[in-house]
Amino acid sequence: MIAADTSTIIAFIQGDLGEDVDKFDAALAAGTVMISPVALTELLSEPRLPQRHEDFIRSLPLLEIHDGYWIRAAKSRATLLSQKLRARLPDTLIAQAAIDHDLALIQRDGDFRHFAKHCGLKLA
Repeated sequence: MIAADTSTIIAFIQGDLGEDVDKFDAALAAGTVMISPVALTELLSEPRLPQRHEDFIRSLPLLEIHDGYWIRAAKSRATLLSQKLRARLPDTLIAQAAIDHDLALIQRDGDFRHFAKHCGLKLA
């Protein structure tokens, strides 16, 4: 199994090219891709989202939130912020879900590299 970030799924839907999109497409074909509830929320928040895209996004399996998730996410974010590194809240929550499930994250957002270096996130 592998997790996917919002930015990669948006790129996939838009038909963009990239290594992350290729990995997402392969994981999708293999039935091994999952998304966090935060990524689902970000994706479905687009007011002009076509119904076919909503149906596709809603078909993706969701990562379960484990007990203590919110505390671990806060600690991960604090770790990065204490080093003056960027740690947006949605990215923190997406990273923590992948960390909790020990899954690599497919992404195109460079900010996740800080979670990989300091918090144990695996990048695909």
